[in-house]
Amino acid sequence: MMWYETRASKILGIDYPILQGPFGGNLSSVALVSTVSNAGGLGGYGAYTLSPQEIIEVDLQIKAATNKPYNINLWVSDTDAVDGTVSDEQFKQAQALFKPYFDEVGVALPEKPAPFKSRFENQLEVILHQKPPVFSFMFGLLDEDVLEQCRRLGIVTVGAATTLDEAIALEATGVDLIIASGFEAGGHRPSFLASAESSVTGTFVLLQLIKEKVKTPVIAAGGIANGRGVAAALALGADAAQIGTAFLATEESNATAIHREMLFSDQAKYTTLSRAYTGRLGRGIISRLAKDMVHKAHGFLPFPLQTQFMSHLRKGAIEQEKWDLILFWGGQIAPILKHRKAGVLMHSILEETTAYFDQL
Repeated sequence: MMWYETRASKILGIDYPILQGPFGGNLSSVALVSTVSNAGGLGGYGAYTLSPQEIIEVDLQIKAATNKPYNINLWVSDTDAVDGTVSDEQFKQAQALFKPYFDEVGVALPEKPAPFKSRFENQLEVILHQKPPVFSFMFGLLDEDVLEQCRRLGIVTVGAATTLDEAIALEATGVDLIIASGFEAGGHRPSFLASAESSVTGTFVLLQLIKEKVKTPVIAAGGIANGRGVAAALALGADAAQIGTAFLATEESNATAIHREMLFSDQAKYTTLSRAYTGRLGRGIISRLAKDMVHKAHGFLPFPLQTQFMSHLRKGAIEQEKWDLILFWGGQIAPILKHRKAGVLMHSILEETTAYFDQL
């Protein structure tokens, strides 16, 4: 058996059990998805912020760019706001907390937004209609009848777990594969059974715990950026590895030029978990604002109202190049990144993994 002949590669219909992490918040791109899929891995597109019509358009673009399997990712729970809103008092509290930063960039404090309506059901309809080869989801469980529909339509389903309990819950619903998302990973922590703050197990510990109790194939995610990381994950029983930050840093991703530069900079050594930017816990390169906001989470708005609120500040900060007010998503592994082209990165990962297993 070759190292790449795993249960995951078989189920996903791919040559190599390497998945590109699907980035939400407009960081994914068709170019990145197709590059990874065409190289024999599984490209992924994070679509939770897109309207149903936008998901259809993206799906058609991906289908035109590759005839290989690819993954579209959604968030089962896309709001933490009760009835999609907050009290006027809570909104004023957030305005007061962040006013100094808005003043600093000379941007007016935003007005309270209209209540947010969950889009997940409509997005899910599009998934069932467009039939992407792989549908991954985070922040919760799918109903068993939805999973059954996916099976009938030939859509492979992948759920994300940050704890052993979440993996057990996902297996009970009948998903095809489970991502073990370690706390080293960049971006949001997709915890759904307990608070994200209490669900911070490292990738390789989480992987081993899940392998002990769960029969569903497991994908290791978090802190993996090269062939050595992939080999380590497979050696510990993973059926595949998902790589996020290393692909986010490539020219093909939709990250801004400054975001990519930050991932290759000395600053990338310092990451933090913060709720200050979106209302949900996520890992990025530490910023002055994130430092200032430690222990002030009571003043944040719930997701995604906090994202909407902070987008005004982000826009002003980008225009004025005040990078210390922005959280650039990235994982703890960023300091070892080397490759700026997705195809080169993919080739290097495969070469290193093969070399490692050839030595054994």
